[in-house]
Amino acid sequence: MSKPRNLVLLIDDEPKIRRFLRAGFEIHGFSVGEAENAADGLKIATFNAPDLVILDLGLPDLHGSETLERLRSWSNVPVIVLSVESDEDEKVRLLQAGADDYVVKPFGMAELLARSDAALRRYFKSATENPVVVVGPLSVDLVSRTVSLNQTRIKLTRKEYRLLHVLAVHVGLVVTHDQLLKEIWTGNQRDNIQYLRILVRKLRQKIEADPNQPRLLVTESGVGYRLENRMETSVAD
Repeated sequence: MSKPRNLVLLIDDEPKIRRFLRAGFEIHGFSVGEAENAADGLKIATFNAPDLVILDLGLPDLHGSETLERLRSWSNVPVIVLSVESDEDEKVRLLQAGADDYVVKPFGMAELLARSDAALRRYFKSATENPVVVVGPLSVDLVSRTVSLNQTRIKLTRKEYRLLHVLAVHVGLVVTHDQLLKEIWTGNQRDNIQYLRILVRKLRQKIEADPNQPRLLVTESGVGYRLENRMETSVAD
């Protein structure tokens, strides 16, 4: 059964490198976004919430280290830096600045994919004590992006999974309407709570035994939603 795919953002000004990376990541099951400069890369990262960023240091408009600094000011997304230089001091400085890994050109695609999988696994393990969040009959694997109900895999759309992912990372805690809207939508849709209510209703149809009396995805009236880790009953929104 198909599952939502991790989105990797490639920020590199060389078209040949981007084509090479895109082919490798798509074969490995990723969705791929591209940017040829820092400005476009930061914009895409803001509105599309990638799961992983591959960042070249030699960008035409902004050095990769400054791009990393700006990205880290608001996002904890895993970042792997690409560079033609292998200077040890620079590598240490970038890692201290928030890069998750550093790969020197030229490199093999197999190595980069292995480092990417490792970075994603570290990220999700740090986001939660366990990369697999289990709530009653519901299991959400944040690394493989699979969702199971009563040990049977279920299929979610990308937005449904994104909603569940955000709630699973904050399991047991309330996530506000505004935060969920910003995580899932872009543009004018980010201001329309009705989109969120419709998406919550669709997700409940797939994960709740009784969507009208939800026990997993519960409503905090006037505030937001919570993935319940105590399995209490709540009134649907």
